[in-house]
Amino acid sequence: MISNDIGIDLGTASILVYIRGKGVVLKEPSVVAIDRDDNRIITFGEEARLMIGRTPGNIVAIRPLRQGVISDYTVTAKMLKYFINKAVGRKTLRKPRIAVCIPSGATEVERRAVEDATYQAGAREVFIIEEPVAAAIGAGIDISKACGNMIVDIGGGTADIAVISLGGTVVSASIKVAGDDFDEAVVRYMRRKHNLLIGERTAEEIKINIGAAFKRPELLTMEVRGRNLVTGLPKTVVVTSDETLEALQEPALQIVDAVHNVLERTPPELAADIYDRGIVMTGGGSLLSGLDALIEEKTGITTMIAEEPLTAVAVGTGKYLESNRSDMDRRDF
Repeated sequence: MISNDIGIDLGTASILVYIRGKGVVLKEPSVVAIDRDDNRIITFGEEARLMIGRTPGNIVAIRPLRQGVISDYTVTAKMLKYFINKAVGRKTLRKPRIAVCIPSGATEVERRAVEDATYQAGAREVFIIEEPVAAAIGAGIDISKACGNMIVDIGGGTADIAVISLGGTVVSASIKVAGDDFDEAVVRYMRRKHNLLIGERTAEEIKINIGAAFKRPELLTMEVRGRNLVTGLPKTVVVTSDETLEALQEPALQIVDAVHNVLERTPPELAADIYDRGIVMTGGGSLLSGLDALIEEKTGITTMIAEEPLTAVAVGTGKYLESNRSDMDRRDF
């Protein structure tokens, strides 16, 4: 019988669901489309994301999570329930045990909100795990040893940096600068440099296709369409990867500063371990071209991206629950 233990990476940009024995079974954007006239939810996930910036006045596509925390509790609970049902199917007789990860800097109130929303979505038991710990487990690091490991998890709303040893966080920082801020920086740059107004989705495409935090070996270009702020008419401009380097410099350096800050507060023995073992990056934001090279240049420490950066947190959350289960099973005897 397959256990109905579920690990959920409840992200600002996307939700991933991990089921024991099956792996990551669902990855959808954390977006909900709502009809403003009667507050009715129309759809969730990818279907709702495609509506962003393209809906009539009464329909609005919202993200119920902002910067890693719940901004709309009721909608988050409904969204969680929908994704859990979609991942598990409605056939389960027994409510699942669910582990959910949250940013390391979350307050007690924010932690409780996630817990309550998960219970409301149909959990039998809820475990809350900090994102960097989940990311480290998902990246294949053995965190149980007395050895320092540094994880930089960059999601949509927050960047979590932590030094982990003996299964726990020794030093950590959570900053509200991440993937969404990269997009906003691109939007601001296009407006300032090209008098061009672009939407969130276009900014994300620029970031993914030609974005750079460190000079790329070859110059990439991309045609970008938007609205000319002077004439008000549609306009196309060609943007280069060097321009994105300029646009993304500020948020990228804020993340580097946070890494630096955590290293400064790390006990010397653990700092020596990190120097030997390197820094491991996870999360969608770590895929920004050259961000690992920038961190490496500024800290002098080898920086690498985990094998599966997008799913590391979800996998780690699920594995945490599995190891927790074996502890519980031993307690039962």
